[in-house]
Amino acid sequence: MIEVNNLYYSYSNNTEYAVKGISFEVKEGEVFGFLGPNGAGKSTTQKILTGLLPLQKGSARVMDVDVSQLTSEFYNRVGVSFENPNLYLKLTGLENLEYFASLYDVPTADPMNLLEMVGLKEAAKKKAGEYSKGMQQRLVFARSLINSPKIWFLDEPVSGLDPSTSASIRKVIKERNSEGTTIFLTTHNMHVADELCDRVAFIVSGEISLIDSPRNLKLKYGKRLVEVEYKANGSLRKEKISLTQPADRERLNSLLNSEVIETIHSKEATLEEIFIKATGEELK
Repeated sequence: MIEVNNLYYSYSNNTEYAVKGISFEVKEGEVFGFLGPNGAGKSTTQKILTGLLPLQKGSARVMDVDVSQLTSEFYNRVGVSFENPNLYLKLTGLENLEYFASLYDVPTADPMNLLEMVGLKEAAKKKAGEYSKGMQQRLVFARSLINSPKIWFLDEPVSGLDPSTSASIRKVIKERNSEGTTIFLTTHNMHVADELCDRVAFIVSGEISLIDSPRNLKLKYGKRLVEVEYKANGSLRKEKISLTQPADRERLNSLLNSEVIETIHSKEATLEEIFIKATGEELK
């Protein structure tokens, strides 16, 4: 679905690159996470792939179309949810979706159904300029689905949303992916990436350092440990036990057979811990 080779981009048209020779591919039907801190080159790459920034150096194809030659047919099959809401503030939420639906040459979804999906049905006839930032973000998210896209670009789709709304948005993403939609997700939220993505790429200062599945990265960089909490002599105790050392495995069996176990948690590394270890950078 997406093929990128040796891609460079400079906002100042010199050798100060925001994106530096990156290459990757996204397979049809997968959720591909582009992960990195602010300013890493995530949004720049997404804008090149969707035609919002010109191709300068390297090559990029989306749905077998060269991104330097995009047409209306391409945009009929693509959805984009931007991190920063870009709406017609004097129009209502419903009017925004109706207007954008009119721009497509393909069948579009019912605007009210989309508003209901993101929890904005009751605010359908309220001007978008009167929406909170989170409501505007949900409206942009709904708008990105108006044409039932084949490939869906999401830029920080749950940033700033409350936990309940965030969970609803993540559920929609999973549902659309299960229906066959290919998703390119840019984020610095490693928990969201871990939950949603089939594969992830770590990008820092415009360069990709790793591409793999979250599971493979955890197995490669994590330690096989469990943390056991148990009651002994009336007090709560906690131990971290290796699953690879014979003596530790015997200790675990002994605890399971002789103590009152309160909790057992696996202690695999998180994606954020792996990101810091692999890149030397912290997420911001």
